Amino acid sequence: MNTHIEPRRRERLAAPPMRVAWYRVIAFLAVLGPGFVTANVDNDPGGILTYSQAGAKYGYALLWTLIPTTIALIVVQEMAARMGAVTGKGLSDLIREEFGLRITFFTMAVLGLADLGNIAAEFAGLASGLGMFGVTKYIAVPLGAVLVWGVILRGSYKYVERVLLVLSLIYFTYPVSAFLGHPDWKLALEKTVLPEFSRDPGYIALIVGLIGTTITPWMQFFLQASVVEKGITKKTLNLCRVDVILGCIVTDVIAFFIVVACAATIFRSGQREISDVADAAKALAPFAGRFAALLFGVGLINASLMSAAVLPLATTYNICEGLGFESGIDRRFSEARIFYGLYTALILFGAGFVLVPRLPLLEVILVSQVANGILLPFVLVFMLILVNKKGLMGEYRNRPWANAIAGGTSVIMIGLTLVLVWTSIFHK
Repeated sequence: MNTHIEPRRRERLAAPPMRVAWYRVIAFLAVLGPGFVTANVDNDPGGILTYSQAGAKYGYALLWTLIPTTIALIVVQEMAARMGAVTGKGLSDLIREEFGLRITFFTMAVLGLADLGNIAAEFAGLASGLGMFGVTKYIAVPLGAVLVWGVILRGSYKYVERVLLVLSLIYFTYPVSAFLGHPDWKLALEKTVLPEFSRDPGYIALIVGLIGTTITPWMQFFLQASVVEKGITKKTLNLCRVDVILGCIVTDVIAFFIVVACAATIFRSGQREISDVADAAKALAPFAGRFAALLFGVGLINASLMSAAVLPLATTYNICEGLGFESGIDRRFSEARIFYGLYTALILFGAGFVLVPRLPLLEVILVSQVANGILLPFVLVFMLILVNKKGLMGEYRNRPWANAIAGGTSVIMIGLTLVLVWTSIFHK
């Protein structure tokens, strides 16, 4: 017997297969969180509205985008998780150390401004969701802001993560709504594997929005910061990868059902236009029943609360790490005053913005998703440079195929953005 094997490892190797499997499950549950939560929070009100718009306006035609975006999402998220586990530093930290403070400050400023629109979109979704149940936004938004603020400021990282994991399960209301809509499953599956192209500016804008809402810049900063704060290292990196892959697949399966639900009802009805996500939920009722509409609305409220807590947190991590300030939920307020002060300010801005009378919430949400798609290539370029640095990542550098997928995603997003601008100006 190899005497150099640690006693606990020897015990596991000699244990029955069922016990070994149980050890692995326990080990995975200890790592579960950063990847699964980050990916599921990505189905925020802006994402739900974008998926709903895709189904309502174009039926099943845009389902094909979900397969390539899922593959790209897995690759990009794995890169962020790997950098966090190997370096023990957040993405903003690495950008500052490798590219200097000026570039970091500019990047943080641009992404911060884009995130302001995203944060407002989360509270807009909360207002729409609770509005379905007769709650005015002047009550729903302040209460939601106080709730998410209290959870983050009064909780530890472990507590916040557990809350978010439980709330992630509520997303499964969307598959139920889709089944109750009695969609054409054969056509839906065909459109999922057979790409359909159009020169319609609205179609192109939705493709940019769909990719931008699935692979968002803020996700990379939040995921890497979460991996670091949870204490994941090289030893548990493989389990972390499973967490990331599982989260990416689940979030896009949920997106699939949202598109299908709206395609089977709103598109089929000929209505085609929705002013907010609550409209999408209400439009389900005549075709799928009031229960399906209520489930859709409950999913929206849940997504709004989760993202209203997490997205300001991601922005705060992003800015504080980039500028060298103390950050982390496990730190006390006295240890990270700027971190908590900035988080509070972002909550107040997002909630306050939505309370402005006659604000076009639909435009705010959709523009924030397109902005995500436009900014994504810049973040991916930084990530690709960092993850391929031998001095930084060593043997954990990217494989050529990962570079090809992440780089290809950047090129495609730049190309789609240029096409969107061109067709928006010259399309008759």
